[in-house]
Amino acid sequence: MNSLNPDSHSATAYAHAQNKQVSAGGTTFAYRELGRHGGIPLILLNHWGAVLDNFDPRIVDGLARKHRVIAIDYRGIGSSGGIAPVTVDAMARDTIALIHAMAFEQVDLLGFSLGGFVAQDVALKAPDLVRRLILTGTGPAGGQGIDRVGAMSWPLMLKGLVTLRDPKTYMFFTSTANGRQAGSAFLKRLKERKAGRDQGPTPRALLRQLKAIKGWGQQAPQDLTCLHMPVLIANGDNDIMVPTALSHEMARRIPNAQLVIYQDAGHGGIFQYHTDFVIKALEFLAQ
Repeated sequence: MNSLNPDSHSATAYAHAQNKQVSAGGTTFAYRELGRHGGIPLILLNHWGAVLDNFDPRIVDGLARKHRVIAIDYRGIGSSGGIAPVTVDAMARDTIALIHAMAFEQVDLLGFSLGGFVAQDVALKAPDLVRRLILTGTGPAGGQGIDRVGAMSWPLMLKGLVTLRDPKTYMFFTSTANGRQAGSAFLKRLKERKAGRDQGPTPRALLRQLKAIKGWGQQAPQDLTCLHMPVLIANGDNDIMVPTALSHEMARRIPNAQLVIYQDAGHGGIFQYHTDFVIKALEFLAQ
C-alpha cells in the first residue's frame, strides 16, 4: 500500500520500517521509508543484487535522524515488480519515474556501487531534480575495471560457499583484522530485521544487473562537468570491486566534489566507518 501522507511519520528504526509500494511507469516498486517528513527527501540506491534488507540499518537510522530517507528496490529486484533492466540508463529512468510518482519536486540521492552509477545518470538526466549527490564505492561511466566486476565477483562468491561465509565478507571488506571485524559486524546488522524481510534476488535478476554494470564500464565517459550540484564521494582505500582510483577520478572531474577515503577499508568503506560516514553525510546535506 502506498503511504505518502506528508503528516505521517515512519518507524523509528529501519529494522522495523514498514514495507510499502508505489506504482511508477507501470511497475510496482517496493520501498521503505524512515524519518520525519518535510524538507528534501533522501533516496537510497543500492548495490548489485541488493534488496531492501541490504541497506545498512546504522546508516539509514543515522541519516533518518535529520531527513526523510527512502530506500527502494530496483525493478525486478526484491519485492518490486517487473523484469530487472540490463542498462543503468533504464534504472535511472525508473528512478526518475519513481521520484515523480512520489510527487517530489527535488531529492537528494545516495548511491552505493551500482547505485552510484544510477545516481550519476539520474543527476545528468534530470539535474533540476537532484539537490545534492552522495556517491559511495562507485565510479564513472567507462571507468577502468568496472566491466570486470563479474570476473572479480564469481571467485569471491565461490570462496564464500567454500568457507561458509557471506561473499560480501570478501567483496566489501579487506582481509586485515579491522576489515574482518567490520565485515562480521555489518553482516550481523543486516540480520537485525526479523519480520517482513524482503525477497532475495533471483539468479536471472543478478545476471541482468551484471550486464548493466558491464555495459556501464564499457560505455563512453559522460561529461561530469555537467554535475553542478554539490557531490560527496566516499570509498575505502582498497576497493577491489570498483577501484578506488575511480573515486579520485570522479572527484577531479566533478566541479563541486568533496572526497573522503577511508583507510584500511574496501568497497564497503562506508559500512566499516558508518559512524563517521553518517556524520560527514549529515554535514554535507546540511550545507
